[in-house]
Amino acid sequence: MPITNEQVLQHSFLRGMYRDDYYPDAVVDQGRDILQRLCERIEAERPGGLDALYVLTAVATEEFNVLQAAFEAADSEIETVAREVIAEDFGFIADAYGFPDADVEELIAERDW
Repeated sequence: MPITNEQVLQHSFLRGMYRDDYYPDAVVDQGRDILQRLCERIEAERPGGLDALYVLTAVATEEFNVLQAAFEAADSEIETVAREVIAEDFGFIADAYGFPDADVEELIAERDW
């Protein structure tokens, strides 16, 4: 299902990571894809409240947990800057889909990075 939310379509996910050579673009692309799949799931499933949204973001966060190995294999890692960029995009997604009261820490509660 293609994304239809105009805010999301205009947004450049993980921009801060793409601007920093420490993060390999090919791996950042995979992170961007995780966030885009999250948006697609939100549009398809239309969560009715924060608890339902947190279930969807938990799945995406776990995908980032797995992606961490790809960063490490490329002599990089999900460290402070990356954590902030990723968290900001989770927050952006929540806002874009009508969940302005979402707690960013709860959105990424499953993280191990």
